[in-house]
Amino acid sequence: MKKALFTLVCLSLVFISCNDNTKEKMVTEDTTVVADTTATEEPEMIEEPMDSIAMQKAWEAYMTPGEPHKMMAEEVGKWNNEMTFWMGPEEEKATSTADIKMIMGGRYQVGNYSGKMMGMDFEGQSTLAYDNATDEYISTWIDNMGTGLGVLRGTYDEATKATTLNGTMVDPMTGKDKQVREVYTIVDENTRRMEMYEIGADGKEVKTMEILMKRA
Repeated sequence: MKKALFTLVCLSLVFISCNDNTKEKMVTEDTTVVADTTATEEPEMIEEPMDSIAMQKAWEAYMTPGEPHKMMAEEVGKWNNEMTFWMGPEEEKATSTADIKMIMGGRYQVGNYSGKMMGMDFEGQSTLAYDNATDEYISTWIDNMGTGLGVLRGTYDEATKATTLNGTMVDPMTGKDKQVREVYTIVDENTRRMEMYEIGADGKEVKTMEILMKRA
């Protein structure tokens, strides 16, 4: 009887020990899972709110015409142009007229040109913008003597009353862009002078065109 009781007590102790180990293992596994889950969670990204007032002020400044646009508006009207070209050893001359307008609430200048060039009817159109954000002039040019678009950017110098713009135009002979420079000078209230330069085959800058504009 004592032997049987001793055996029963031993079995009970073994059972309790095993049960405790099982619980400990379960707790450890559960804790590990929770720890793993916590470690893999991504931190929540918090977006900074946009300053709507600052954005509104920036756009208002960007869209509002200023002094450069007033200068552009002073050229509104009709102009007679005397053009000189240097395409070879001898210069060529031509005449044209221009009708300049401001569009979109005085934000942009558009010039429509017409005349005769090399015995052909000539049409051209220019656009001029002053970008308030970048503080620079942007000029574009298209005409019926080609199918490309010229784009130039530059700044105005109050001391010389001239705007110098740099950009590229396509060379039809190579199909590649060539560097060009334009100097647009306010001679007086009724006179403007535009000079165009480009980089020649020898890498040197040469003058290719000059237009003297007089108010009609």
